[in-house]
Amino acid sequence: MSWVNLLGLIFVLGTIWGIKLMNSPMTAVRGNLLGSVSMAGAIILTLLAEGIISLPLLWAAMAIGALFGYYLAVKVAMIQMPQMVALLNGFGGGSSAIVSLLALLGLLGDISTADRLTSGLGLVIGSITLSGSLIAAAKLHGKMNQRPIIFKGQSTWNNLALLATGILFISLLVIPSGRISQAALWILVLSLAYGILFTIRVGGADMPITISLLNSFSGIAASISGLAVRNPLLVAIGAIVGASGLILTRLMCKAMNRSLSQVLTGKTVLISKKPDPGVSLSEERRFSQRKPEADTENQDDFLSHIRNAESIIVIPGYGMALAQAQHEVKKFADILEGMNKEVKFAIHPVAGRMPGHMNVLLAEADVPYDKLFEMNDINDEFKETDLVIVVGANDVINPAANTAEGTPIYGMPILRAYEAKHVVIFNLDTKPGYAGVDNPLYSMDNTTLVLGDAATTISKAIDGISTGKDLV
Repeated sequence: MSWVNLLGLIFVLGTIWGIKLMNSPMTAVRGNLLGSVSMAGAIILTLLAEGIISLPLLWAAMAIGALFGYYLAVKVAMIQMPQMVALLNGFGGGSSAIVSLLALLGLLGDISTADRLTSGLGLVIGSITLSGSLIAAAKLHGKMNQRPIIFKGQSTWNNLALLATGILFISLLVIPSGRISQAALWILVLSLAYGILFTIRVGGADMPITISLLNSFSGIAASISGLAVRNPLLVAIGAIVGASGLILTRLMCKAMNRSLSQVLTGKTVLISKKPDPGVSLSEERRFSQRKPEADTENQDDFLSHIRNAESIIVIPGYGMALAQAQHEVKKFADILEGMNKEVKFAIHPVAGRMPGHMNVLLAEADVPYDKLFEMNDINDEFKETDLVIVVGANDVINPAANTAEGTPIYGMPILRAYEAKHVVIFNLDTKPGYAGVDNPLYSMDNTTLVLGDAATTISKAIDGISTGKDLV
C-alpha cells in the first residue's frame, strides 16, 4: 500500500470516527474537530498526490473559502444554523456538478463510457442539490414564502423534468462525443429546474427531512464526481456523507410518518397508517367547540398551576427559536428546580427546521444533556405529569395528527402533551403551524394559553414565580 493510500485510509477512518463521536452531545465537539482535521488532511493529501500543491490559484481559493467559512461560523446565530447548513449543502452539490460538467465537456481529458455514466450522475444529483438547497435556504431565511408553493399541474411538471433528465442521461451513453456537451448543458438546466420545483412545494413541517436528504445528495454527488476524476479519497469521503445523510433521512421520515418516495415527489400528505394513540375524533370535536383564546379574566391562573406542580415537562419548538427565548427557558427551569420540582425537556425529532435544532439551541443556553429526552423515551410519562409547559411549539403537539386525515400531519407521532394534568402554552398566537392544521389542544379544558412573544411572557412568568406575586 502506497503512502497516499495509507494516509487516505487514516483520514477516512478519522471522518467515520468523528461522526461516531457526534452521536453523543458529550463528545460532539471532539467529533466535529476530528472530522474537520481529517477533511483538511484529505485536501492537502489530494494536492500532494496530484502534484498541484504549488499552484497559487488553489491556495488563494482555499484561503477565500476558509475565511468565508470562518466568518459564517462566527457571525451566524444558532437560529440561522438550518439555512447555513442548507447553503453549505448547496455549495457541496454545486462543486460536484462543476467537476462532472467539466468531465463531460472533455476539459479533464478523454472520457470513456463509464466516465460518461458517473459524470452524468454527478451532474444530475449535484445540480438538484445546488438549486434545491438554495431554495431551502431562502425559505428558511424568510426570503421566500415558507409555506408550500403549489401550482396547477406541478406534479406533472416535476415528473416531466425527471423523465426528460433521465432520457438525456441515457443518451450520454450512446451519442457521439461531439454532442455530449449539448446534452450535458440540457441536463444541467433540467436538473436545476427539478431542484427548484421539488423544493418550493416543501413546507416548514417537511424541512428537517429535506435538509437531511439534500445533505445526503451532496455526499452522493461528491462520491460520484470522485469516480469521474478517479479520486478514491473523494469517493470514500463522499460515500460516508451520503450514507450518513440517508440514515438520518430515514429516521426523519419515520418520525414524520413519511416515505422517501413521497419526499422525492413532493407529496405532503402522509401515508395512510394507524395514527398514534390519542384524542379520538369525537373528543376533538367536543374540544373544538370552545374558542381558543387567552384567559383574560384569570391570566395569572397558570402561575398557580406552576407553583402546585411537582413534575414538569417543557416542550420547546421553533417559536422558542424565533423569540430567542432559550436562555429565559433555562432560567425558568433552574428556578423551578430550585423549588424542588422535577423538570424535563421533551424533544420531538423534527422540532425546529433541521434535525437536532432544538438540542443545539438548548445546549447554547447550557441546558444539561441529561435533561433532554427524545419523544419515544418520554411520551409514556405525560399521563403522570402534573404540568406541561409548551414554548413555541404547535405541530409536534397537535392532537389532530390522530384524526385529521388527508392533512400533512395525519399519522405523525406527536408529543402527547394533552395527556398531562394541565398544559400551559407560551405561544405567539393560536394560528396553525407550518402544516396549516388547527390545533385542538388550544381549546381543551386542561390548557391555559399565554399568548405573546415567548421571551417576554416567560420573563414575566419568572418574575411572578420568583416574587410570589400574581401578574398584573
